[in-house]
Amino acid sequence: MKKFWHVVRHVLGFIAIVAALCASWWAAYYLTEYVYRKFDIQLADYFRQVLTGLVGIFLLGAVANIIGRLFHPKRMRGIHMLLDAIRRISKGDYNINLNIQGDEDHPINALAHSINNMAVELGQMEQMRQEFISNVSHEIQSPLTSISGFARALQNERLGPEERAHYLGIIEAESLRLSKLSDNLLKLTSLESEHHPFDKKAFRLDKQLRSIVLTCEPQWLEKDIEMAASLADITIVADEDLLSQVWVNLLHNSIKFTPHAGTIGVQLHRRDGEAVVRISDSGIGIAAEDLEHIFERFYKVDKSRNHRLGGSGLGLSIVKKIVEMHQGRIEVASTPGEGTVFTVVLPIGAHPQP
Repeated sequence: MKKFWHVVRHVLGFIAIVAALCASWWAAYYLTEYVYRKFDIQLADYFRQVLTGLVGIFLLGAVANIIGRLFHPKRMRGIHMLLDAIRRISKGDYNINLNIQGDEDHPINALAHSINNMAVELGQMEQMRQEFISNVSHEIQSPLTSISGFARALQNERLGPEERAHYLGIIEAESLRLSKLSDNLLKLTSLESEHHPFDKKAFRLDKQLRSIVLTCEPQWLEKDIEMAASLADITIVADEDLLSQVWVNLLHNSIKFTPHAGTIGVQLHRRDGEAVVRISDSGIGIAAEDLEHIFERFYKVDKSRNHRLGGSGLGLSIVKKIVEMHQGRIEVASTPGEGTVFTVVLPIGAHPQP
């Protein structure tokens, strides 16, 4: 129906133009004939027709000019509104909501809608940028405050060897936390850029998982955690180094939040042409209201607990980004006091030709 009225509007416009031409030439003809009779002017037929044509063109132009002056200010107001909106956006004001009256299909209205959408997206990006800067500043300020405070305390000559060693240990731990935060920020920034190396090749995913579980053995043995692994033989095509970061982050989180003598399970199986990795633990769990936010940058379920354990809130953001780079998905299910299950689903992919 919309297309039908669009065609009708164009047909009516064409008819209006033809009618205006006919009316102009009709008026020009009778006007020139009146002048000829009034002043008894005798001209050859050729010159009479030329003069009638010129008068007709003049009359048509005059009518078009009058119509243009009637509608031109309205369009110009719309253009000025667009220019003003662009100037405001360039100065950082994204509170834009253009509402130009008229034909919805007109290019000016389409441009106004595009500017409205652009302003909304830029406003969201600016809010995310400010939150990111605030979070980074907070995460950096905390260890710097500790380092500065304990460095001043070390200047006290009455400190004993044990206190001095304790303070130095805290300074070292906070320095390592700063270094890890910096590394994670650089990694996340690199992953989100279009220039991060992405080297996909075929490798045995079960062997990679088994190797990482064994690498983490000192951590889970220290807490007397029972580690159970069930790994099917699966070869996938992916970036081996990036996926290694995924499993290390998830396993470290499981070990970190699983109490003494708890259990952790690592399972790998094939499902509908995909590799499914399931990492479960009997840890403290995550509340339902926190589950939808855990992959956000710097989000911490319990800020005091994460600070004590040295978390920065970036590990799961990195995990999610790497999984998405592989066209995979990650899911989480948890019950407070019972444990958490992370499920990573990855496309197996075609094996590269030798």
